[in-house]
Parts: sequence; C-alpha cells; structure tokens
Amino acid sequence: MCGRYASSRRPEDLAGVFEVEKWEPEEALEPDYNVAPTKEVYAVLDRPLKDADSPRPVRQLRRLKWGLVPSWARTPEGGARMINARAETVHEKPSYRRAFAARRCVLPADGYYEWVTGTQERDLEAEGKKKRPRKQPYFVLPADGSVFAMAGLYEFWRDRTLPDDHPQAWWVTCSVITTEAEQTPLAVAPAEGPHALAEIHPRMPLMLTPDRWDAWLDPSRTDPDDLRGLLAPPPAGLMRAYPVSTAVSNVRNNGPELLKELEAPEEGTLF
Repeated sequence: MCGRYASSRRPEDLAGVFEVEKWEPEEALEPDYNVAPTKEVYAVLDRPLKDADSPRPVRQLRRLKWGLVPSWARTPEGGARMINARAETVHEKPSYRRAFAARRCVLPADGYYEWVTGTQERDLEAEGKKKRPRKQPYFVLPADGSVFAMAGLYEFWRDRTLPDDHPQAWWVTCSVITTEAEQTPLAVAPAEGPHALAEIHPRMPLMLTPDRWDAWLDPSRTDPDDLRGLLAPPPAGLMRAYPVSTAVSNVRNNGPELLKELEAPEEGTLF
C-alpha cells in the first residue's frame, strides 16, 4: 500500500523533469517529508487549460488533495479512505473506473514509507504479552536518486452546498495506484532487515518509468483494455530501502531528519 510518502523537490525542478508547460508559482507547496492522506500534494497531468482557445491537452503541475472523492459521492467524507487503488481492479471498481479511463496523473515523490513488524515484536504479540507491536519504518526510493513517479488517478467533486463562484465549490482529489510488491532482491538492501520489498509489505505504489509517462498521461487513451497494459510493474532491481526513525510514525513530525538512514533498525523493532 502507500499510506505515507516524502515530497521535497521544488516545483520548478519537477516541471523540468516532467516537461510541464503550466504551473502557478503561487501554488507551490512547502517540502513535505511526511505526506499523509488528506494533505495537498503535487500531481502531473495532461488536460486542456480552462477557457483556452485550443482543446489541446497541456501538461500541468497541480495541487490536489490526497484521498479520492468520486464525482457521484454525496459527501467528501470517504476520501481519506480512498488513498490507494489496486492495479488489479482499478478498471472495474465504481469509485475508480471513470478516472482510470479519463483522468490519470503522476504523483511525484522522493520515495515512500512502509512499516514492518519486527520478529521479536511479532513473537511477543503471539504470546499475548503485547497487544500493539512496534513497527520499524523503512524508506523506499529509486536507487539512482531519481524522482519516484507514482501512477495516480484524479477526480472532480462538486460541493452542491456552495455557490459556483466559491473557492471551495470544486474539490480535485487523487489516489495512488498500488501493485504487488517486488519479490526480487533490492538494488540496495539494508545490512540488517528485508532484502526485497515484499518482505516489508505485500503491496507497493506502482512506479512509472519515464518511458511510460506520456502514454499514462495521454487523455485520448480511454480503452480500459489498452490502459491495463500500462499497469505492468516496473523492471526489478530499481529500488533501495533503508530503516528510518520511528519518529515518522507520528504525522506531526516533519523534516529532512525523517529521511536519515539508520545503521540498524531501532531497538525493539528488529526485522
């Protein structure tokens, strides 16, 4: 799954990486090292500009709220639960299938966090000596330091309780597509701990390699059968993972120190 990630790159840098044609400096977000559901995040998408003379899709860097609210939803309350869409079923689920066909985006990140319960903690839990096991967080990122481009969907939702000209009348929300975690060895694995992503968690965000960005963002591609071919996992061996401080488990903590690599998992959270 993807329940937390880091996004610290400047918008102008992201614009260069993704060949963005349109972004507004006043919409710039502060670096966020602990992105959680319901926060605003960057998304890259291809869409005609509002009130433009040409219907040509324009690549844009936009701010969206993480947690997809379907256009037909009566209220937005369920958005916080719809942060992930499974690649295996995204084409058929009522909440996602329209967005999958017409509103796809890329959610750029430094990498994502995932938690694994340590062996000692699991043993204590099994013996009934501890009800809530302490989990060790890992940071997962491209081994070459490139942008982690997560496949995403976005959707528009109209708040009918507000007038058309109200700034909150329209919500634009998004979801991360996930796939089965790789079972092949990591490109760089920690000395102590998991050696494959599947040993950390059975799911992972679907990373899109640059050769797939244009096809994924192309709004003219609407055939679900055609699009499903773009959901193939990336080549194996591109990722690395390392343990980080359990401070990241508290969403109130935020700062570059959360990305600091630990030499070994924290005491009580051994893999």
